[in-house]
Amino acid sequence: MKIICIGRNYADHAKEMNSPLPTEPIYFLKPDTALLKEGDFYYPKFTKELHFECELVVRIDKVGKYIQPKFASKYYSQFTLGMDFTARDIQQLCKEKGLPWERAKGFDHSAPISSTWVDKQNVDLENATFQLFQNGELKQIGHPKDFIFSIDQLIAYVSQFITLKTGDLLFTGTPAGVGPVQIGDTLTAALNGQELLSLKIK
Repeated sequence: MKIICIGRNYADHAKEMNSPLPTEPIYFLKPDTALLKEGDFYYPKFTKELHFECELVVRIDKVGKYIQPKFASKYYSQFTLGMDFTARDIQQLCKEKGLPWERAKGFDHSAPISSTWVDKQNVDLENATFQLFQNGELKQIGHPKDFIFSIDQLIAYVSQFITLKTGDLLFTGTPAGVGPVQIGDTLTAALNGQELLSLKIK
């Protein structure tokens, strides 16, 4: 199982990060040790600037390579919500030195996801909304219709370079509103009003 994360898939997030809009999908990988399915999240000791990034997550249902966009929808059937935790201070250092971002993005438990999955037949992506709350305060609102690259386009693109396998997770990008978390915070995320994910930061 691998975790495939998409960067800058919302124009508003690219703007808040002072980054140009991509002309093709940007992706990076997290190891399977980044996955956190249940339980509390422990603030890592190596960063002082941990940021939340809530995302719609797709689970790949079958093996595929060089998938055409028109067939991509056959490779997934469920959605959930997840968090792409980012050590922003380390990420900035890596950017300045032209280094890869694995230290900032791929650390243990940096990809928590809900254990509850929603059938895609029950989610109208053109009208879907997901929300991230920090201590009850709304911080992020995501509308999949605002993706720069659709899920089908992402699957087709990534599968040109790496074979997708059953159980792989595709994090589809975060909207604007990312921000820091502190020990003691509670993060909750909901899809169309249904709470799917809750994390206590310890």
